[in-house]
Amino acid sequence: MVSLTSLLTYSRRLLPTLKTQNHAFYTKRSFFLPGAFKRVDGRFLGFGRQSSSTAATAAEKDSFLKWFLLLIPATTFGLGTWQVKRRQWKLKLIDDLTRLTTAEPIPLPLDPYEVNNLEYRRVKVRGCYDHSQELYIMPRSPVDPEREAREAGRLSSSAETGANVITPFHCTDLGITILVNRGFVPRQKIRPETRMKGQVEDEVELVGVVRLTENRKPFVPNNDVERNRWHYRDLEAMAQVTGAAPIFIDADFGSTIPGGPIGGQTRVTLRNEHMQYIITWYGLCAATSYMWYAKFIKRI
Repeated sequence: MVSLTSLLTYSRRLLPTLKTQNHAFYTKRSFFLPGAFKRVDGRFLGFGRQSSSTAATAAEKDSFLKWFLLLIPATTFGLGTWQVKRRQWKLKLIDDLTRLTTAEPIPLPLDPYEVNNLEYRRVKVRGCYDHSQELYIMPRSPVDPEREAREAGRLSSSAETGANVITPFHCTDLGITILVNRGFVPRQKIRPETRMKGQVEDEVELVGVVRLTENRKPFVPNNDVERNRWHYRDLEAMAQVTGAAPIFIDADFGSTIPGGPIGGQTRVTLRNEHMQYIITWYGLCAATSYMWYAKFIKRI
C-alpha cells in the first residue's frame, strides 16, 4: 500500500515535467522550420518552382549531350563510306597499271612530250649500252611482290639491299640515247668489274616500261652527283650528267643477262589497306551507335 502511494505521488510529479518538455519540443520545431528556409527579404522559398526549374535545366543539358554524341557514330560511318570509295579507286588504279605493264609493247616515240603520256606503258627499243657512264640508284631491294605482301606493315625487311644500275642506251633505230634501268645488283656487285660477264657490248633489243621523273620525298636524301649515289629518279640531272635524252625506261625481266643486273624492277603494286580501314570505321560506328542507343533510347 505504501509502495502504491509512493508510485502515485511520483507520477503526479513527473507528468508536468513531461508536458513541459513536449511543449518545448514542438515550440523549437515550429521555430526551426520557418527560419531555416526564409530568404533575406522575408519571403519563403518556393520548393516546387525550384525543382521544376532544375529539372528543365537538366533536361536541356541532356538533350544537347544526346545530339552531340550522335556525331561520333555519324562521323565514323562517313569515314567508313569514304574508305569504300577509296578502295574502289585503288583497285581500278591497280588494274590500269597491271593492264599497261602487261600490254603488247609499242615502239618508243621519238617525241619526249609524247613519251610523258606513256608512263607504265611497255615500249621496245634496239641499240647498244654505254657501260662507261653507269649511274646507281641506291639503296634498293629487288622487286618481289609476294615477299612485299608478306612483310607489309613491318618495320624491317629481309630483302637483300643493293642498287639499280642505270645505263645510257643508244637507240640505233631512233638516233637518240636514253636511260635504261637494267635492274638490281647486290651491294657486292655494284662495281662494273665485279660483273663483267653481264656487261653486254653487242646490239640488243629490249622491252621496258616508261617511267617519268620523281620528286624527292620527305626524309629522302638529296642525290649525290659527284659520288654517283642517286636516291630518286631525277631525269633532268641524270640526262645532264650522261648526255642522254630525259627518257627513262625500266628494262623487263626478259632483258636479264646471266651475271648482270636482274631486270623487271618496276614496282606496280600499290598499298591497298582500305579494307582494314573500312572494318575499323564501321566497327567503331556500330559500337558507338549501340552505346548511344543504350544511353538515350533504351532507358526511355
